[in-house]
Amino acid sequence: MAEEKEEAKKEEPVEEPKIGVYVCHCGINIKNTVDIDAVRDYSATLPNVVIAKDYMYVCSDPGQEIIKADIREGKINRVIVAACSPRLHEPTFRGTCIAAGLNPFFFEMANIREQCSWVWEDRAANTEKSKDIVRATVARSNLLEPIEEKIVDVVPETLVIGGGISGMYAALDIASAGYKVHLVERLPSIGGHMLQFDKTFPTLDCAACILTPRMVDVGKHPNINLLTYSEVEEVGGSVGNFTVKVRRKPRYIVEKDPVTGAIVCTGCGLCATECRLKKIPNEFDLGLGLRPAAYLPMPQAVPACYTIDPEKCIMLTKGKCGKATLESTREAIKRIKSGEVTPEQVKDEIPLCVATCGPNCIDFDMKDEIVELNVGTIIVATGTDVIDPNLQPEYKYGVYPNVLHGLELERLLAPNGPTQGKVIIKGKEPRDIVFVQCAGSRNKQTGYEYCSRVCCMYSIKHAHLIKERIHDANISILYQDIRAYGKAFEEFYDRIKGEGINFRRGLASEVYQKPGSDRLVVRGEDTMLGEPYEIEADLVVLATGLRPADGVEKVVEMTKLAQSADKFFLEAHPKLRPVDTAVDGIFVAGCCQGPKDIPDSVAQAKAASSASLIYLGTGKAKLEAIISEVSEDLCTGCRTCEALCPYDALEFDAEKKIMKVNEAICKGCGCCGGTCPSGAASMRHFRDLQIYAQIEALTEALAPPS
Repeated sequence: MAEEKEEAKKEEPVEEPKIGVYVCHCGINIKNTVDIDAVRDYSATLPNVVIAKDYMYVCSDPGQEIIKADIREGKINRVIVAACSPRLHEPTFRGTCIAAGLNPFFFEMANIREQCSWVWEDRAANTEKSKDIVRATVARSNLLEPIEEKIVDVVPETLVIGGGISGMYAALDIASAGYKVHLVERLPSIGGHMLQFDKTFPTLDCAACILTPRMVDVGKHPNINLLTYSEVEEVGGSVGNFTVKVRRKPRYIVEKDPVTGAIVCTGCGLCATECRLKKIPNEFDLGLGLRPAAYLPMPQAVPACYTIDPEKCIMLTKGKCGKATLESTREAIKRIKSGEVTPEQVKDEIPLCVATCGPNCIDFDMKDEIVELNVGTIIVATGTDVIDPNLQPEYKYGVYPNVLHGLELERLLAPNGPTQGKVIIKGKEPRDIVFVQCAGSRNKQTGYEYCSRVCCMYSIKHAHLIKERIHDANISILYQDIRAYGKAFEEFYDRIKGEGINFRRGLASEVYQKPGSDRLVVRGEDTMLGEPYEIEADLVVLATGLRPADGVEKVVEMTKLAQSADKFFLEAHPKLRPVDTAVDGIFVAGCCQGPKDIPDSVAQAKAASSASLIYLGTGKAKLEAIISEVSEDLCTGCRTCEALCPYDALEFDAEKKIMKVNEAICKGCGCCGGTCPSGAASMRHFRDLQIYAQIEALTEALAPPS
C-alpha cells in the first residue's frame, strides 16, 4: 500500500511554476553596493516570475510574513530570496515555506551578498552581477521538484566516545534527563588530562577535588553504562539508529560479576604490592614515575579496578612468574574457587598477585569482548594530546633531562605525582626556571599554525605554583604575546606579574648546556628592546600546544566526520552550529573540536548533550532529503560508484544487478553522480538539467549578438 501511494505521488503533475523573487537590503550590507530597485525590476521580467519585491530584512518576521501571504493566497508556488549565503538562512526560509503549506524544496537562495555586494565596491558592476545570479536561480527554480523528507524513530540511547571532562559532563546531562548513555573510554579509568593537573587557572582550584566527585557520579549513575579500557571498533547506521561495536580489552582482573553485576575487584592493591615487576614507566605520570605490572592508573580511578599490563606482566608474556606457570595457575585457581584448597596451600603453583588476592578476581584467561550497541545519537569527545616537543629540536627536549614540557611539570606539581608535589630536578630544587611559550604551536615548521589557547595561562599558573614552593626562585617567561582572553584571565595575569615573575617578549631560538656545568643556557632575542639575550637556567619548561588525540584517524574513518585543516573535527558551522557535524545525530564536544580550556570544554559538552536530547526527547529525526538516486533503467551495475562513496551508502543488488542507495546513510555528497559513466546516479535537488539551466542562464550575457 505504501508503495502504491509513493507511485501515485510520483505521477502527480507538478504545477506550472509561479515564482516570487524577494530582494533583501540586508540593512546596508547589500543596499550600499547594489541597486536593489534595478535588481527587483529586472527579476520581474524573467520567465515565470509573477512577483518581485524588496524588503529591508527579508529574514525578519515581517519579511517572512510577506512571503507566507503570497504563498497562501496562491500567487506563487516557488520562492527565491536574493540575500545572503544559503548556509545562513536557507533553513529559515524553508521553514517559512513549510509554515505556508509549500514544499520547502521549492525554495532557492540567490546569494548576492557574499558573492557580490561584499566583494566589490563598484555599484554598477555589483548590480549587473546580482541580476546574473538571480537570472540563473530563476532558471533553476523553473525545474525544481517536490522532495519529501523522511522521518525515522530514534533509539533513546546515546554513545559518548571519550571519558574526559567533556565526555563525562555530556554523559551526566543525558543520563540525568532519563536516557541510557554508553560512555566508552580507551584507558582503564575516566578523568582525562584534567586529572593530571595540580590546580586550574585562573581560580587555582584543586583539579582532582572538583573532578573526582563527577567521576564518582559517572561511575554510580544508573543510566550510564561505563565501558573503560574499551575502544569503538565500528559505527554503522544513521541518525536515530546507529549500530556500534565496542571492543572491551581484558584487564585480567574481573571488575564485576557477569551475572549479578556485583563488584568483584575491591581495589585493595595487594596485587600491585606483591607484583614482581615494579619499575615500569607510569603513563599517567608521563614516565616520570614508576608503576608495577598490576596497577591502578591513579588513586582516584573510576572504576577502582586494577589492570594487569599484558605487555609487561611476565606471566602473560613468558607464561611463568616465579615457580608458577600459566598452566599451574589455571589449575590452582579452579581448585581455589571450588573451595578444594586455599591460596596458601598452593602458593608455589600461583604467582604472588593471585596468592594475595582475597576476592580471587585475577583471571589470566580473559579475552577481548565485543559489545554491540544500538544508539540514537553519538557524542565524540576524544580530547587532545600535547604536540611533540621534538618537532623543535633546538629546544633539546629529550636530550637534557632538565627540559620538560608543561604537562610533565603538572605531574611534578601535583600532590599525587611522582614527587608528591615537589619540583625536583636532578635530585634538587631548581632556582632558575625559564618558560618558553608557543612550543610547537603557532609555527609553520611544525605544522601546527594555530594558537592552542591555554599555553599562556598554564605557564602563568605554573610560575605562581613554583613560586609558592620555591620562594627564592628566579622565573622568566619568554613569550610572543600573552593571550589572556577568558573570564578573569587578565586579572590573573596582572596578579602573577606582581609576584616578581619576569616576562620577556621574544621566544627562545635555542637551548644548550653550559660548558662544564649541568645548567642550561636559553638564547634568543628580546623583541621589545631589540637586543639578544642569554639566560642561564636549572629548568626549562616548554609550553607545548594541543593537538588532536592519538587514534582520531580511526574515529574519522568510522564516523565519516570531516576534519578541518588543523586535523580537529570540523563542526557544521563555526558560529551557529558549533557542536553539530555534517553527519546528523553525531556531535562533537571539548578539545576534539579545537583547543580550549576547561570551562569552554564543559560548556560545549553541555551544548552537545542538549543537541542530542532534542532527538532523544522527540523520539523522531529527519533524514537528509537531498540525496542520491539511482535509475534502475540506466544503471549497468558497474559498481564504480560503490568504491568511491565516502559514507558506504551504496549497495549492489545482486539479483537485479544494479546499485541501490541506502537513504538512511547517504549524505548527498554527489560523488556517485559525478563518476557514474551511464548517468544513472543523480542528486535530488541538483539534477543535471537544473545545473545546465543555471549555466545557460549565466552564459546568455556572454553570447555574441545574433
